[in-house]
Amino acid sequence: MSGEPSVREPTVREPTPVTRETLLIRVAGTLLLALPAIVTWTGGLQPPALAAVVIFGAGVLSAAILLTWAAETARADVPGALAVALLALAALLPQYALDLYFAHAGGTKPGYIAYAAATMTGANRLLVGVGWALAVLAFALGVRRLAGRSGGGSGRHAARGTGRRTVRLAARHRVELGFLALAAVLGFIPALTGEVGWYLAVVLVAVYVLYLVRIARGAPDDTRTTAGVPGRLVELPPRRRRIAAGVCFAVGAVIVYMSTARFGDALVATGISAGVDEFLLVQWLAPVVAEAPLLLAAAMLAWRLRDSAAMGTLLSGKVNQWTLLIALLPFAYRVGGGSWSLPLDSRQTEEMLLTASQTVLGLAFLIDLLFRRWEAAVLFVLFAVQFVLPGEDFRLLLSGVYLAIGFSVLIARYRELGDAMETVVRPRRRRR
Repeated sequence: MSGEPSVREPTVREPTPVTRETLLIRVAGTLLLALPAIVTWTGGLQPPALAAVVIFGAGVLSAAILLTWAAETARADVPGALAVALLALAALLPQYALDLYFAHAGGTKPGYIAYAAATMTGANRLLVGVGWALAVLAFALGVRRLAGRSGGGSGRHAARGTGRRTVRLAARHRVELGFLALAAVLGFIPALTGEVGWYLAVVLVAVYVLYLVRIARGAPDDTRTTAGVPGRLVELPPRRRRIAAGVCFAVGAVIVYMSTARFGDALVATGISAGVDEFLLVQWLAPVVAEAPLLLAAAMLAWRLRDSAAMGTLLSGKVNQWTLLIALLPFAYRVGGGSWSLPLDSRQTEEMLLTASQTVLGLAFLIDLLFRRWEAAVLFVLFAVQFVLPGEDFRLLLSGVYLAIGFSVLIARYRELGDAMETVVRPRRRRR
Protein backbone atom coordinates (compact mmCIF):
# COMPACT_ATOMS: atom_id res chain seq x y z
CA MET A 1 0.00 0.00 0.00
CA SER A 2 1.35 3.37 -0.93
CA GLY A 3 2.08 5.78 1.85
CA GLU A 4 3.09 3.08 4.33
CA PRO A 5 6.04 4.02 6.49
CA SER A 6 8.95 1.82 5.62
CA VAL A 7 10.82 0.35 8.53
CA ARG A 8 14.49 0.74 7.72
CA GLU A 9 16.69 -0.55 10.47
CA PRO A 10 20.09 1.11 10.76
CA THR A 11 23.07 -1.16 10.49
CA VAL A 12 23.89 -2.17 14.04
CA ARG A 13 26.51 -4.54 15.34
CA GLU A 14 25.13 -7.77 16.66
CA PRO A 15 25.50 -7.96 20.45
CA THR A 16 28.46 -9.92 21.75
CA PRO A 17 27.20 -13.13 23.40
CA VAL A 18 27.84 -13.37 27.13
CA THR A 19 30.57 -15.71 28.26
CA ARG A 20 29.85 -18.98 30.03
CA GLU A 21 31.02 -17.49 33.32
CA THR A 22 28.74 -14.46 32.90
CA LEU A 23 25.86 -16.76 32.04
CA LEU A 24 26.35 -18.77 35.23
CA ILE A 25 26.67 -15.62 37.35
CA ARG A 26 23.43 -14.14 36.00
CA VAL A 27 21.48 -17.37 36.36
CA ALA A 28 22.83 -17.91 39.88
CA GLY A 29 22.05 -14.31 40.83
CA THR A 30 18.49 -14.64 39.61
CA LEU A 31 17.98 -17.87 41.55
CA LEU A 32 19.53 -16.32 44.68
CA LEU A 33 17.01 -13.50 44.36
CA ALA A 34 14.25 -16.08 44.75
CA LEU A 35 15.96 -18.14 47.47
CA PRO A 36 14.48 -16.25 50.47
CA ALA A 37 10.97 -16.73 49.05
CA ILE A 38 11.60 -20.44 48.46
CA VAL A 39 12.97 -20.96 51.98
CA THR A 40 10.19 -18.93 53.59
CA TRP A 41 7.44 -20.75 51.69
CA THR A 42 8.94 -24.21 52.18
CA GLY A 43 9.54 -23.67 55.88
CA GLY A 44 6.10 -22.18 56.50
CA LEU A 45 7.70 -19.07 58.02
CA GLN A 46 5.62 -15.97 58.75
CA PRO A 47 7.80 -12.84 58.50
CA PRO A 48 6.40 -9.36 59.20
CA ALA A 49 4.30 -7.88 56.42
CA LEU A 50 6.92 -5.45 55.11
CA ALA A 51 9.62 -8.13 55.12
CA ALA A 52 7.24 -10.47 53.29
CA VAL A 53 6.70 -7.82 50.59
CA VAL A 54 10.46 -7.67 50.01
CA ILE A 55 10.99 -11.44 50.17
CA PHE A 56 8.11 -12.50 47.95
CA GLY A 57 8.39 -9.44 45.71
CA ALA A 58 11.95 -10.54 44.96
CA GLY A 59 10.57 -14.01 44.21
CA VAL A 60 8.03 -12.58 41.75
CA LEU A 61 10.75 -10.51 40.07
CA SER A 62 13.04 -13.54 39.81
CA ALA A 63 10.25 -15.61 38.27
CA ALA A 64 9.46 -12.88 35.75
CA ILE A 65 13.12 -12.75 34.68
CA LEU A 66 13.27 -16.54 34.22
CA LEU A 67 10.04 -16.57 32.24
CA THR A 68 11.27 -13.74 30.02
CA TRP A 69 14.50 -15.65 29.35
CA ALA A 70 12.51 -18.78 28.49
CA ALA A 71 10.26 -16.92 26.06
CA GLU A 72 13.13 -15.06 24.37
CA THR A 73 15.00 -18.33 23.92
CA ALA A 74 11.92 -20.02 22.48
CA ARG A 75 11.71 -17.34 19.78
CA ALA A 76 14.27 -19.35 17.80
CA ASP A 77 11.74 -22.16 17.32
CA VAL A 78 8.43 -20.26 17.07
CA PRO A 79 7.04 -18.17 14.15
CA GLY A 80 8.08 -14.55 14.57
CA ALA A 81 4.84 -12.72 15.42
CA LEU A 82 3.59 -15.63 17.52
CA ALA A 83 6.92 -15.68 19.36
CA VAL A 84 6.45 -12.02 20.29
CA ALA A 85 2.95 -12.75 21.60
CA LEU A 86 4.17 -15.71 23.64
CA LEU A 87 7.09 -13.65 24.98
CA ALA A 88 4.66 -10.99 26.20
CA LEU A 89 2.31 -13.60 27.69
CA ALA A 90 5.06 -15.57 29.44
CA ALA A 91 6.73 -12.47 30.82
CA LEU A 92 3.39 -11.33 32.25
CA LEU A 93 2.51 -14.64 33.92
CA PRO A 94 3.41 -13.29 37.40
CA GLN A 95 0.98 -10.42 36.78
CA TYR A 96 -1.70 -12.90 35.70
CA ALA A 97 -1.06 -15.07 38.76
CA LEU A 98 -1.40 -12.12 41.14
CA ASP A 99 -4.59 -10.85 39.49
CA LEU A 100 -6.17 -14.30 39.46
CA TYR A 101 -5.23 -14.86 43.10
CA PHE A 102 -7.03 -11.67 44.15
CA ALA A 103 -10.08 -12.57 42.04
CA HIS A 104 -10.16 -16.12 43.42
CA ALA A 105 -9.78 -14.92 47.01
CA GLY A 106 -12.54 -12.39 46.39
CA GLY A 107 -15.00 -15.28 46.30
CA THR A 108 -14.66 -15.63 50.08
CA LYS A 109 -13.04 -12.27 50.96
CA PRO A 110 -15.13 -9.55 49.27
CA GLY A 111 -12.49 -6.90 49.93
CA TYR A 112 -10.09 -8.69 47.59
CA ILE A 113 -12.32 -8.02 44.57
CA ALA A 114 -11.11 -4.43 44.56
CA TYR A 115 -7.49 -5.59 44.51
CA ALA A 116 -8.11 -7.72 41.41
CA ALA A 117 -9.40 -4.65 39.58
CA ALA A 118 -6.61 -2.51 41.02
CA THR A 119 -3.68 -4.61 39.86
CA MET A 120 -5.27 -5.23 36.43
CA THR A 121 -5.90 -1.54 35.72
CA GLY A 122 -2.54 -0.55 37.18
CA ALA A 123 -0.69 -3.06 35.02
CA ASN A 124 -2.40 -1.85 31.85
CA ARG A 125 -1.81 1.84 32.54
CA LEU A 126 1.81 1.24 33.57
CA LEU A 127 2.49 -0.66 30.35
CA VAL A 128 1.15 2.15 28.14
CA GLY A 129 2.06 5.20 30.19
CA VAL A 130 5.56 4.13 31.18
CA GLY A 131 6.52 1.11 29.06
CA TRP A 132 5.73 2.67 25.69
CA ALA A 133 7.41 5.95 26.63
CA LEU A 134 10.45 4.07 27.97
CA ALA A 135 10.87 2.35 24.58
CA VAL A 136 10.93 5.75 22.83
CA LEU A 137 13.50 7.07 25.32
CA ALA A 138 15.66 3.96 24.87
CA PHE A 139 15.47 4.31 21.10
CA ALA A 140 16.53 7.96 21.30
CA LEU A 141 19.50 6.98 23.47
CA GLY A 142 20.37 4.19 21.04
CA VAL A 143 20.32 6.64 18.12
CA ARG A 144 22.63 8.98 20.03
CA ARG A 145 24.97 6.11 20.91
CA LEU A 146 25.22 4.91 17.30
CA ALA A 147 25.74 8.42 15.95
CA GLY A 148 28.43 9.11 18.55
CA ARG A 149 30.22 5.88 17.64
CA SER A 150 30.21 6.84 13.96
CA GLY A 151 31.25 10.44 14.65
CA GLY A 152 27.87 11.82 13.65
CA GLY A 153 27.63 14.35 16.47
CA SER A 154 24.94 14.50 19.07
CA GLY A 155 21.35 15.52 19.59
CA ARG A 156 19.28 16.36 16.49
CA HIS A 157 22.29 16.01 14.16
CA ALA A 158 23.12 12.60 15.62
CA ALA A 159 19.59 11.45 14.99
CA ARG A 160 19.82 12.55 11.38
CA GLY A 161 22.89 10.37 10.99
CA THR A 162 20.79 7.21 11.42
CA GLY A 163 18.17 8.34 8.92
CA ARG A 164 15.29 8.80 11.38
CA ARG A 165 14.28 9.89 14.85
CA THR A 166 10.76 8.45 15.13
CA VAL A 167 9.96 4.97 16.41
CA ARG A 168 8.33 2.93 13.64
CA LEU A 169 6.31 -0.25 13.65
CA ALA A 170 6.38 -2.78 10.82
CA ALA A 171 3.21 -3.19 8.75
CA ARG A 172 2.61 -6.63 10.32
CA HIS A 173 1.82 -4.91 13.62
CA ARG A 174 -1.46 -3.72 12.14
CA VAL A 175 -2.78 -7.06 13.37
CA GLU A 176 -2.13 -6.12 17.01
CA LEU A 177 -3.54 -2.65 16.42
CA GLY A 178 -6.70 -4.04 14.83
CA PHE A 179 -7.34 -6.39 17.73
CA LEU A 180 -6.47 -3.68 20.24
CA ALA A 181 -9.08 -1.44 18.58
CA LEU A 182 -11.68 -4.18 19.02
CA ALA A 183 -10.63 -4.77 22.63
CA ALA A 184 -10.68 -1.01 23.30
CA VAL A 185 -14.37 -0.88 22.47
CA LEU A 186 -15.14 -3.97 24.58
CA GLY A 187 -13.12 -2.51 27.45
CA PHE A 188 -15.77 0.13 28.12
CA ILE A 189 -18.41 -2.49 28.92
CA PRO A 190 -17.27 -3.08 32.56
CA ALA A 191 -17.31 0.68 33.17
CA LEU A 192 -20.87 0.90 31.81
CA THR A 193 -22.28 -2.22 33.53
CA GLY A 194 -20.37 -2.14 36.83
CA GLU A 195 -19.11 -5.71 36.41
CA VAL A 196 -16.78 -7.92 34.42
CA GLY A 197 -19.46 -10.29 33.19
CA TRP A 198 -19.03 -13.88 32.07
CA TYR A 199 -20.54 -12.92 28.71
CA LEU A 200 -17.79 -10.34 28.16
CA ALA A 201 -15.17 -12.86 29.30
CA VAL A 202 -16.28 -15.35 26.64
CA VAL A 203 -16.03 -12.70 23.93
CA LEU A 204 -12.59 -11.52 25.10
CA VAL A 205 -11.21 -15.07 25.15
CA ALA A 206 -12.48 -15.55 21.59
CA VAL A 207 -10.84 -12.27 20.54
CA TYR A 208 -7.48 -13.33 21.99
CA VAL A 209 -7.65 -16.81 20.44
CA LEU A 210 -8.47 -15.28 17.06
CA TYR A 211 -5.54 -12.89 17.51
CA LEU A 212 -3.17 -15.84 18.07
CA VAL A 213 -4.56 -17.62 15.01
CA ARG A 214 -4.01 -14.51 12.88
CA ILE A 215 -0.36 -14.15 13.85
CA ALA A 216 0.56 -17.86 13.92
CA ARG A 217 2.05 -17.71 10.45
CA GLY A 218 5.50 -16.94 9.21
CA ALA A 219 9.07 -18.02 9.72
CA PRO A 220 10.93 -18.23 13.05
CA ASP A 221 12.03 -14.87 14.37
CA ASP A 222 15.47 -13.40 13.77
CA THR A 223 17.37 -14.04 16.99
CA ARG A 224 20.72 -12.62 15.89
CA THR A 225 20.25 -9.53 18.05
CA THR A 226 19.03 -11.45 21.11
CA ALA A 227 21.44 -10.51 23.89
CA GLY A 228 22.29 -11.50 27.44
CA VAL A 229 21.34 -14.92 28.77
CA PRO A 230 18.83 -15.67 25.96
CA GLY A 231 21.45 -14.64 23.40
CA ARG A 232 23.74 -17.32 24.77
CA LEU A 233 20.99 -19.95 25.01
CA VAL A 234 19.75 -19.52 21.41
CA GLU A 235 23.22 -20.53 20.21
CA LEU A 236 22.84 -23.98 21.76
CA PRO A 237 21.91 -26.97 19.58
CA PRO A 238 18.11 -27.18 19.10
CA ARG A 239 17.52 -29.97 21.64
CA ARG A 240 19.61 -28.36 24.38
CA ARG A 241 18.11 -24.94 23.62
CA ARG A 242 14.58 -26.29 24.05
CA ILE A 243 15.53 -28.04 27.27
CA ALA A 244 17.07 -24.82 28.61
CA ALA A 245 13.95 -22.83 27.72
CA GLY A 246 11.75 -25.49 29.33
CA VAL A 247 13.79 -25.51 32.53
CA CYS A 248 13.65 -21.69 32.79
CA PHE A 249 9.90 -21.78 32.28
CA ALA A 250 9.32 -24.60 34.77
CA VAL A 251 11.46 -23.04 37.51
CA GLY A 252 9.87 -19.64 36.92
CA ALA A 253 6.39 -21.13 37.15
CA VAL A 254 7.21 -22.88 40.44
CA ILE A 255 8.55 -19.65 41.93
CA VAL A 256 5.40 -17.82 40.77
CA TYR A 257 3.30 -20.43 42.56
CA MET A 258 5.31 -20.02 45.77
CA SER A 259 5.44 -16.23 45.76
CA THR A 260 2.26 -14.80 44.28
CA ALA A 261 -0.31 -15.33 47.05
CA ARG A 262 2.10 -14.42 49.85
CA PHE A 263 3.20 -11.29 47.98
CA GLY A 264 -0.39 -10.18 47.46
CA ASP A 265 -1.38 -10.77 51.08
CA ALA A 266 1.75 -8.97 52.28
CA LEU A 267 0.97 -5.92 50.16
CA VAL A 268 -2.52 -5.67 51.66
CA ALA A 269 -1.25 -6.21 55.22
CA THR A 270 1.52 -3.62 54.76
CA GLY A 271 -0.94 -1.02 53.52
CA ILE A 272 -3.27 -1.60 56.47
CA SER A 273 -0.53 -1.57 59.09
CA ALA A 274 1.26 1.47 57.63
CA GLY A 275 -1.91 3.48 57.08
CA VAL A 276 -1.33 3.53 53.31
CA ASP A 277 -4.19 3.04 50.86
CA GLU A 278 -3.75 -0.65 50.09
CA PHE A 279 -5.68 -0.22 46.82
CA LEU A 280 -2.96 2.11 45.52
CA LEU A 281 -0.20 -0.11 46.90
CA VAL A 282 -1.58 -3.14 45.09
CA GLN A 283 -2.37 -1.13 41.97
CA TRP A 284 1.15 0.18 41.41
CA LEU A 285 3.80 -1.71 43.38
CA ALA A 286 2.66 -5.17 42.23
CA PRO A 287 2.68 -4.34 38.48
CA VAL A 288 6.06 -2.59 38.76
CA VAL A 289 7.59 -5.77 40.17
CA ALA A 290 5.75 -8.16 37.84
CA GLU A 291 6.22 -6.21 34.61
CA ALA A 292 9.77 -4.88 35.10
CA PRO A 293 11.52 -7.65 33.08
CA LEU A 294 9.20 -7.21 30.09
CA LEU A 295 9.62 -3.43 30.11
CA LEU A 296 13.40 -3.74 30.35
CA ALA A 297 13.53 -6.38 27.59
CA ALA A 298 11.57 -4.07 25.29
CA ALA A 299 13.74 -1.09 26.25
CA MET A 300 16.89 -3.06 25.37
CA LEU A 301 15.43 -3.94 21.97
CA ALA A 302 14.71 -0.25 21.35
CA TRP A 303 18.20 0.74 22.55
CA ARG A 304 19.62 -1.63 19.91
CA LEU A 305 17.44 0.23 17.39
CA ARG A 306 15.03 -2.68 16.97
CA ASP A 307 12.19 -0.27 17.64
CA SER A 308 9.56 -2.24 15.72
CA ALA A 309 10.32 -5.39 17.72
CA ALA A 310 10.29 -3.43 20.98
CA MET A 311 6.94 -1.80 20.35
CA GLY A 312 5.57 -5.06 18.96
CA THR A 313 6.40 -6.80 22.23
CA LEU A 314 4.77 -4.08 24.33
CA LEU A 315 1.76 -3.88 22.01
CA SER A 316 1.24 -7.63 22.22
CA GLY A 317 1.45 -7.36 26.01
CA LYS A 318 -1.26 -4.72 25.96
CA VAL A 319 -3.49 -6.87 23.75
CA ASN A 320 -3.21 -9.91 26.03
CA GLN A 321 -3.74 -7.88 29.21
CA TRP A 322 -6.78 -6.05 27.79
CA THR A 323 -8.37 -9.29 26.54
CA LEU A 324 -7.23 -12.50 28.20
CA LEU A 325 -6.36 -11.06 31.61
CA ILE A 326 -9.72 -9.32 31.97
CA ALA A 327 -11.51 -12.43 30.69
CA LEU A 328 -9.98 -14.74 33.29
CA LEU A 329 -11.01 -12.63 36.29
CA PRO A 330 -14.71 -13.64 36.50
CA PHE A 331 -13.82 -17.32 36.06
CA ALA A 332 -11.28 -17.14 38.90
CA TYR A 333 -13.88 -15.35 41.02
CA ARG A 334 -16.41 -18.10 40.30
CA VAL A 335 -13.95 -20.89 41.16
CA GLY A 336 -13.23 -19.06 44.43
CA GLY A 337 -16.88 -19.19 45.44
CA GLY A 338 -18.27 -16.04 43.87
CA SER A 339 -20.85 -15.50 41.13
CA TRP A 340 -20.23 -15.77 37.40
CA SER A 341 -19.56 -12.02 37.11
CA LEU A 342 -16.95 -10.00 38.98
CA PRO A 343 -18.71 -6.98 40.56
CA LEU A 344 -17.11 -3.53 40.52
CA ASP A 345 -17.79 -0.69 42.94
CA SER A 346 -17.78 2.98 41.95
CA ARG A 347 -14.03 3.45 42.33
CA GLN A 348 -13.21 0.32 40.35
CA THR A 349 -15.64 1.42 37.65
CA GLU A 350 -13.82 4.76 37.41
CA GLU A 351 -10.48 2.96 37.18
CA MET A 352 -11.82 0.79 34.35
CA LEU A 353 -13.09 3.88 32.53
CA LEU A 354 -9.75 5.64 32.94
CA THR A 355 -7.82 2.60 31.71
CA ALA A 356 -10.12 2.10 28.72
CA SER A 357 -9.77 5.79 27.84
CA GLN A 358 -5.98 5.58 27.98
CA THR A 359 -6.18 2.55 25.68
CA VAL A 360 -8.02 4.65 23.08
CA LEU A 361 -5.31 7.33 23.14
CA GLY A 362 -2.49 4.77 22.95
CA LEU A 363 -4.18 3.12 19.98
CA ALA A 364 -4.64 6.50 18.26
CA PHE A 365 -0.97 7.36 18.59
CA LEU A 366 0.23 4.04 17.12
CA ILE A 367 -2.41 3.51 14.45
CA ASP A 368 -0.27 5.10 11.68
CA LEU A 369 2.67 2.83 12.61
CA LEU A 370 4.68 5.79 13.88
CA PHE A 371 5.29 6.68 17.52
CA ARG A 372 6.61 10.20 17.85
CA ARG A 373 8.47 11.58 20.82
CA TRP A 374 5.76 14.12 21.63
CA GLU A 375 3.16 11.34 21.64
CA ALA A 376 5.23 9.32 24.12
CA ALA A 377 5.62 12.44 26.26
CA VAL A 378 1.84 13.03 26.29
CA LEU A 379 1.16 9.45 27.42
CA PHE A 380 3.75 9.70 30.18
CA VAL A 381 2.62 13.12 31.44
CA LEU A 382 -1.04 12.06 31.56
CA PHE A 383 0.00 8.89 33.39
CA ALA A 384 2.10 10.82 35.92
CA VAL A 385 -0.43 13.56 36.64
CA GLN A 386 -2.87 11.06 38.19
CA PHE A 387 -0.51 10.76 41.18
CA VAL A 388 -0.60 14.50 41.77
CA LEU A 389 -4.41 14.75 41.57
CA PRO A 390 -5.78 11.34 42.57
CA GLY A 391 -9.39 12.31 43.37
CA GLU A 392 -12.59 10.89 41.87
CA ASP A 393 -13.48 14.04 39.93
CA PHE A 394 -10.02 14.20 38.43
CA ARG A 395 -10.17 10.56 37.30
CA LEU A 396 -13.32 11.38 35.35
CA LEU A 397 -11.75 14.56 33.97
CA LEU A 398 -8.60 12.70 32.95
CA SER A 399 -10.72 10.06 31.21
CA GLY A 400 -12.35 12.86 29.23
CA VAL A 401 -8.95 14.27 28.24
CA TYR A 402 -7.75 10.86 27.04
CA LEU A 403 -10.92 10.36 24.98
CA ALA A 404 -10.95 13.88 23.53
CA ILE A 405 -7.37 13.62 22.27
CA GLY A 406 -7.74 9.96 21.29
CA PHE A 407 -10.91 10.38 19.21
CA SER A 408 -9.54 13.55 17.59
CA VAL A 409 -6.41 11.69 16.45
CA LEU A 410 -8.40 8.63 15.32
CA ILE A 411 -10.71 10.81 13.23
CA ALA A 412 -7.68 12.35 11.54
CA ARG A 413 -6.19 8.89 10.96
CA TYR A 414 -9.39 7.08 10.03
CA ARG A 415 -7.83 5.45 6.97
CA GLU A 416 -5.10 3.84 9.08
CA LEU A 417 -7.73 2.66 11.54
CA GLY A 418 -9.61 1.06 8.68
CA ASP A 419 -6.46 -0.71 7.52
CA ALA A 420 -5.92 -2.10 11.02
CA MET A 421 -9.51 -3.28 11.39
CA GLU A 422 -9.26 -4.99 8.00
CA THR A 423 -6.66 -7.36 9.47
CA VAL A 424 -9.30 -8.49 11.98
CA VAL A 425 -12.17 -9.12 9.59
CA ARG A 426 -10.27 -9.97 6.41
CA PRO A 427 -6.66 -11.05 6.97
CA ARG A 428 -4.27 -10.74 4.08
CA ARG A 429 -1.77 -13.35 3.06
CA ARG A 430 1.78 -12.55 4.06
CA ARG A 431 4.05 -11.44 1.31
CA ARG A 432 7.05 -13.66 0.84
